[in-house]
Amino acid sequence: MRLVAAGGRHIDEATPCVDVTVTGCRVHVVLPPVAGGGTLVSVRVPQAVFPSLDDLEARGFFGSGGSGSASGLRSAAARRGIVDEAVRRRTNLLITGAAGSGKTTFLSALLGSASPTERIVVIEDVAELRVAHPHVVGLEARQPNLEGAGGIGLAELVRQALRMRPDRLVLGECRGAEIRDLLSALNTGHDGGAGTLHANALADVPARLEALGALAGLDASAVARQAVSAIGLVCHLRRVGDRRELAEFGELCLDQRDRLAVRALGGGRALVVPSVATIESGAAVVPNALRAPDVDSTSVVSGAPGAPGLSGALGAPGLSGGLGTPVAPGAPGAPGVPGGLGAPVGSGALGAPGVPGGLGTPVVSGARGADGASVASSGPSRRARRRAQAA
Repeated sequence: MRLVAAGGRHIDEATPCVDVTVTGCRVHVVLPPVAGGGTLVSVRVPQAVFPSLDDLEARGFFGSGGSGSASGLRSAAARRGIVDEAVRRRTNLLITGAAGSGKTTFLSALLGSASPTERIVVIEDVAELRVAHPHVVGLEARQPNLEGAGGIGLAELVRQALRMRPDRLVLGECRGAEIRDLLSALNTGHDGGAGTLHANALADVPARLEALGALAGLDASAVARQAVSAIGLVCHLRRVGDRRELAEFGELCLDQRDRLAVRALGGGRALVVPSVATIESGAAVVPNALRAPDVDSTSVVSGAPGAPGLSGALGAPGLSGGLGTPVAPGAPGAPGVPGGLGAPVGSGALGAPGVPGGLGTPVVSGARGADGASVASSGPSRRARRRAQAA
C-alpha cells in the first residue's frame, strides 16, 4: 500500500486493482480475493535510457533483413525514411501492435526526433513515455477517491490539452471513449498527433477502432469517416523472439459499405505517407517530394484499386397532376311550398234553446161542500211562476 501511495494512488477492498508509476517503474498490484493466491505485484522496469530512432535502426527495428544483406539494408533505409518524412510533415500517426511489441519505445523515439521548437502534450493513463525533447508537457489520469469522486479520465484530459496550445497532441494508449475526443482533435487542425492501439495484426485495427468508438456512442460509419480523415499512417509493430521490429505500414480507407478498412502499403519496400499521397485511378502514386531512397519515379504503391462507384440513374421527371374537372354548381332547390293554413277550428255549435218548461197542470181544487160548487183556478201557482222565472 505504501508503494501505491508513493505513486499518488490508493488501493483497498473497494479498489483491489491499481496501476501506478513509481520512480519511472510501472507497478501493478492486485489484492485478494481477486488475486487467489495472495497479493500480486508486477513491476516493469524501463531501460535506463530510451533509444533514439538511430539506436532502433541499429538494432534492426526497421527491417528484418538487418543482418547485412543489401536488400535488407535498402528495406530498412526505406522504412526509416518514411518515418522521418512523416515526422517532418507532421502526419498523424497510429502505432499498433500486441502487448510488449515496443509501441511505447517507438513512440518515445519518434517524438524525440520532432523539432525542438514544437510543444508536445502527452496524455496517459499511467505515465510511461520518456521523451528526449525540451518541450514536453505530461498529463496523467487521476483515480477517484474513497468516496468515488474526483476522478479525471483520459477523455477529460484530451479536452483540457486542447486549451494548452499543443503543436503535437499525443495519447499514450487508446483504450476507451477518449478515442472520440482524440479523433475530433486531430480533425480540427491539430497535425502531428500520435497514439498507440493494441492490435494483434494490421487487419485487426479497423475492428479495434470500431469497438472503441462504440464505447463513445459512435456507430461504425462515424468512426470510419473520422478515422480516415484524422489518421494519415498506421505503423504496425511485432515481436520476433527478443527483437521488436516495424512490420507493416498501413493506410485507413473506406470499403464499399462505408465501413473502416485498412490497406497494407509497400510490402516491405518503399512507401509513401498516405496523408499527402495523390490518388489517380484508384492507386496511390508516390509524389517525388516524398519518394523514399532507391525508388523509381514510376513506382506505384500497391493496394487494389476499388471499383469505381456507378452513378445512380436520374429518376424520370414526375408528371404534373392534371387539373380536376370543374364541379358544376348545384341546381337551386325548388322553392319550398308554403304550408297551407289550417282549417279554421269550428266553434262549437250552439245548443238548441231550451224549451221553457210548460206551466204545470192547474190544480183542480176540490169541490166545496154542499154549499155550492167551487170555481176551479185556471192560473199557475206562485211557486210555479218562480221556477219559470228562475229558468
